[in-house]
Formats: sequence, structure tokens, C-alpha cells
Amino acid sequence: MNCDVVIVGAGAAGLFCAGVAAQRGLKVLLIDHADKVAEKIRISGGGRANFTNRELDPRAPQKHFLGDNPHFCRSALSRYTPQDFVGLLQRHGIPFHEKHKGQLFCDRSADDLIQMLLQECAAGAMGGSVTRWQPCGVKAVRHGPAGYEIDTDHGTATAPSLVVATGGLSIPKIGATDLGYRLARQFGLRMVDTRPALVPLTFDGDGWAPYAQLAGLALPVQIETAHPSTGSGRSAKVAFDEDLLFTHRGLSGPAVLQISSYWQAGTPLRLNLTPATDVAQALARAKLTSRKLIANELAGLVPSRLADAWVQQDAALQRPISEAADKALNQLAQRLTQWELIPTGTEGYKKAEVTAGGVDTRDLSSQTLESKQPGLYFIGEVVDVTGWLGGYNFQWAWASAHACATALPTALGSGA
Repeated sequence: MNCDVVIVGAGAAGLFCAGVAAQRGLKVLLIDHADKVAEKIRISGGGRANFTNRELDPRAPQKHFLGDNPHFCRSALSRYTPQDFVGLLQRHGIPFHEKHKGQLFCDRSADDLIQMLLQECAAGAMGGSVTRWQPCGVKAVRHGPAGYEIDTDHGTATAPSLVVATGGLSIPKIGATDLGYRLARQFGLRMVDTRPALVPLTFDGDGWAPYAQLAGLALPVQIETAHPSTGSGRSAKVAFDEDLLFTHRGLSGPAVLQISSYWQAGTPLRLNLTPATDVAQALARAKLTSRKLIANELAGLVPSRLADAWVQQDAALQRPISEAADKALNQLAQRLTQWELIPTGTEGYKKAEVTAGGVDTRDLSSQTLESKQPGLYFIGEVVDVTGWLGGYNFQWAWASAHACATALPTALGSGA
């Protein structure tokens, strides 16, 4: 089959890129090996797809994105904004709502989003169209005088342009593979080491034993870690105010998912479990007026299960607060507000929402997402651009796909 562009990967970036390209008059072939289209969209945001974030600032993308060059994404994000994507949903009559911190979700279901992307693919103009081969595996890719030849389960496709939108390694049970990274290496592009991101963190069995009983407990915290500052060689503090969730194996919840993208193996996390309360002052005041046990007094400041777990670790705290030494109360307050611990690892790609690292942005154009290999483009999660939790990674998918689709040469050779 001959076409203008082959797009490998029918997820968020691939589907959107296909629709925009077809509406510019390109004949698009979209290939994906998975049985179901856009399964990662379908399961995201609890089934309602947190599809973008109103708080994204394209003038300062490094605030919400990380990578070896966090400024790389600025060009695409400034030209296709959250407001642009919201406008598309509104034209399709899809209801949505804002939860908190700018996060936008579909009212009904993520399927609304998938159907919209498929309708955009079907709305080709000026002779443009999208043909989708799915499920269809890619066997080999070659580049020759005629452009790119892609051997697939459905035969060989030929096109002058090839767009790789294969995503990362996260959630392998729905079809994640390393195909995009293999194609990048095949054509001589550099890679940034990949790692799970937006992922729960795990702790050693024995060291975690006092806290395993807290599994299921959630509370608002401040969490921070040191992260190497890009280019400076120094470490910068990264902090988030979000909810924490205790699990049997470690910590999860938005606070931990956010910090996990910055966390480096062997470095500590520091947590303030009472960010809205001056615990030292509250305990000192209670000592003067209360006859309650310390655990009971503490349960007025933090969840009772948490209070019990902290007090059980120190015999000096298992008494009425009026009998406690000032030093013991100060140490308790410090352990609650400056709890320092070193994760032993993460829950890995099976639980990670995204993959950090990927195709090195030094080998890509920030304007078009074309690589140093002519006619070969990389968009979405396969690139070394990782967003915060909260719709930022979807917005990178839409923006990078749009930048690529509007730059693809048409059949007449114009990139307009």
C-alpha cells in the first residue's frame, strides 16, 4: 500500500496526528498491534480520561515537564494549547468538568474522547483519509529511494514519511512494547535511559513492617526530594502538596506518583504528614491542659491509625501527654513533619502511568518532531518528555501530534 504517511501507534498521539494529517489532505495509514484502539485512553483517569490541564504554562513548560531538555516541549505546547483541545471537545459536544488543580475530565466516559479522535480521523479533507490496520504487527522497517517500507502482518506499506507514536513501556498488559525505541536506535538516534514514572514507591519488608498496617490510609502531605538540576550539576529541591496513600508494599497516591518522576535511586524522601498544623505547638499546648494518652491527643491532629503507628514505636510516648517529656514530644513532632525515608524501588512499569526517558530530544526538531533521519518523526510518550500527573502527558500527546501533523509534507511536497 502506498500512502503519504505511516503512523505506528494508535494511541492518543497517533490517533490525533492521523486525524489532523488527513484533514490537511494526506493519505494516512495508521498501524497498531493491540486488539483494542486507544486502550490507555480508555483506562486513564479512572475511566474518564484526565485529557488536559488548564494550568499548563507553555511559556514555562519546565514547571510541569521533565526530561534532559525540559524546554524542548515549549514550541509544540505553545502552538497547540489546552484551550485548543477544549475547543475541539466543545465542537464535538463532549461534556467535561474540572476536578482540582486545572485537571479536566470527561463527564461520561473516556470512550467519548476515543470516539471523537476516530471521528476526526474519518473527517479527511481534500482527498485525505485514514486507513487503520489493527490489530497488525510491524515486522521490519527499511528506508530506501521510495521512502519508508514497513513490513506488517497485513503486507508492506510505503510512504515518504513515518511517524512513531508507540508510547513507552508502561502498563505492558495492554500492549506496551519497546518498538519505538528499537526504531530510534535502528536509524542512529540517541536514547535517554528509560525508567518508570508516575509510579508507586516500595520499601524494604522489615523496615516497612511498622507501616504496613496503615495500608489503605490516605492523607494530605507535603513531599520533597532532591533532584539533579539540569545542566547545573547541583541538586534542586522538588516538592508537592498532594494526597498520600499507604499500601502494603510502600507509598502511592498523587503525592508519591508526582515525586517518583524526580526520585533518584538511593536518595531520601522527606514528608510532612501534617502540613496544615503546627504539631509541636499543638502537643505543647495539650501537655498543659489534657490528661489524654499521647496517641489519643495525636489522633486529633492526624488519622488515629497513623497516630497509633507512630506512638507504638517509642515507649516514651505510651503515656498520658501530661507526663511526657518535652524532648519526646518535640521528637514526635519532628518525625511527623520531617519523616525521612529511602525507597528501595518502584512498582515498575506494570504500575507506572508513564515512561520517563526515551528518544533524545537533541536528535529531534522541536518545531516539527522530525528526527535527524529525514522523514522520520517521533511524537508523544516515546520522546524524552514526561509531564506531571494531572493531564499534562495527554497535552504533550496532542501538542506533539499537532506539530508533527501540520509539518508533514503533502503529496505535492508542500509542508503548509
